[in-house]
Amino acid sequence: MSGAEAAMQRAMVAREPHAMDEDQVAVLAGLAARVRELIEAVVLTGAPKEEVADVSAEVALLTARLSAVRRDAPPIAELGANGLVRQLAGPVGGPLNPVAPPVDIQILPDGTARAEFTLSAVYEGPPSFVHGGVSALVLDQVLGVAAAANGTPGMTATLELRYRRPTPYGARLTVEAKAVRAEGRKTFVDGRVIGPDGRTTVEATAMFVIPAG
Repeated sequence: MSGAEAAMQRAMVAREPHAMDEDQVAVLAGLAARVRELIEAVVLTGAPKEEVADVSAEVALLTARLSAVRRDAPPIAELGANGLVRQLAGPVGGPLNPVAPPVDIQILPDGTARAEFTLSAVYEGPPSFVHGGVSALVLDQVLGVAAAANGTPGMTATLELRYRRPTPYGARLTVEAKAVRAEGRKTFVDGRVIGPDGRTTVEATAMFVIPAG
């Protein structure tokens, strides 16, 4: 077992009180999806201020209901083959996280981590385009999955980005990454975001390090 896997196993043991069955996950994922829709509605609403105030009061009541029983940490992640982790409330693709970009990462037979996804106006930076920090967030996650798929899961040590052109939101995007080499505890991964026209919008190179011990 690698250092990264051992560290994850220790974390999972510590989080066992937060473990959830699939029915609980499904119900919370449904709630997260509704909140995700609400977030976009807030960003884009043109409703009168009185209506907005009423909705705000209703949301406050719902928040109080959910907060009546509260965990002290997010739900447990699941450790799978090759050290791959399913982060239930992760900031990228986490099904229980309503602010997470909806990125469902798949592993191809050649070890490439790949996802097709669409970002909404919630993630806007420059008008009509995705914020560069959101692109970095997505790439960091997918690059990390590619490192884990290589059998060398680790933590991000360096992440270098090259923004080739603006990334549009509201259009189908593709992100892909693959480990290119491993040196001891270090794994080097290349990745990119591809726009709907097939052109690369962002390139990334990262180094992941397996924790010692």
